[in-house]
Amino acid sequence: MSTEPLKQLDMWIHPKDLIELKKDIWNDEPVEAILKTGQIKSHIYASYRGSHIRKLKKKSYQIEYRKPKQRQGESIFHLNAEYNDPSFIRNRLSFYFFEQMGVLSPAASHVFLTINGRKEGIYLKIESVDELFLQKRQLSGGGIYYAVDDDANFSLLSSFDKKPKKHLLLGYEKKTGTSRHDKQLSEFIYFLNTATDDVFAEKIEQYLDVTQYFRWLIGVVCTQNFDGFVHNYALYVNEQGRFQVLPWDYDATWGRDIHGEEMAFDYIPVSGFNTLTARLLDIPSFKRAYYALFQHVLDTHFSQDRLCPIIEKWHDSIEHRIGDDPYTKDRKEVLQSERELIRQYINKRRRYLQAEIRKETLGT
Repeated sequence: MSTEPLKQLDMWIHPKDLIELKKDIWNDEPVEAILKTGQIKSHIYASYRGSHIRKLKKKSYQIEYRKPKQRQGESIFHLNAEYNDPSFIRNRLSFYFFEQMGVLSPAASHVFLTINGRKEGIYLKIESVDELFLQKRQLSGGGIYYAVDDDANFSLLSSFDKKPKKHLLLGYEKKTGTSRHDKQLSEFIYFLNTATDDVFAEKIEQYLDVTQYFRWLIGVVCTQNFDGFVHNYALYVNEQGRFQVLPWDYDATWGRDIHGEEMAFDYIPVSGFNTLTARLLDIPSFKRAYYALFQHVLDTHFSQDRLCPIIEKWHDSIEHRIGDDPYTKDRKEVLQSERELIRQYINKRRRYLQAEIRKETLGT
């Protein structure tokens, strides 16, 4: 595979605005800036993004085009510092893996960022999941919701105080859509929590693309995104009122947690956990379908032969600029050891999941 040089993004922010931006890391108010990509200059808004990552030295940004409001089919994108991921590629590898399985996923590519001529280093540019995301994929207009906190748990009870939710849209932030989509989401959550088993089995596919949900669930389980079951996802509801789940924010995966610490390969069970999953896997026909699909993914997509060449290709590109990233030290050696850590994780996780699937399907 040939090595592609990282695209460079040069951002120019007025010094006074930069001071304003740095004053309060929790302020979501954007500042005006200029973004230069090659010979193309764009007027943009820039703001910090993320939750726990805002406290880190290397900041992550949300970029919104101001004039013109779109460039190459996008109006907003995200620049993630990937500061706690010494490999730089866990997020991108996750989205690639989901996409290979047939799950709608944001596009991602590595870039090199400068601000006011100062090198900020290697970033992951991530597509925003919004109406333009749908348009690019020739999907009919629908609603998109981000799961912004743990109340997006597919339950009638809050994750925080275990009391009934005041309304069923808690935990979700609507990115695009109408009040009709709000009603569909509320009805979906109410149905999955109150329908009897036989009604649930008969009618759930009117609300949910079950096969797609299983693909997404397998992706979360394989990558071990601990937060991924009730958080770190987006919901897309199409014009027929059927929901699909999309991955979002997958840097704490492939053997590391949100702090960048190593995570045991058998930390998350093969069935994952949330209310919706529990209900689906209680239905024998759905349970059989889930484990058959899971075995297929292990046979085809989740293997070192399939994934390691992609990692090496991306790391080749990153290595050319890693010495210019002011936040990294000796990272060439680190990249090499991270490749090995991820390779070992894939093999150990795969063997563990194979054994768990055998237990589930043999009923032992």
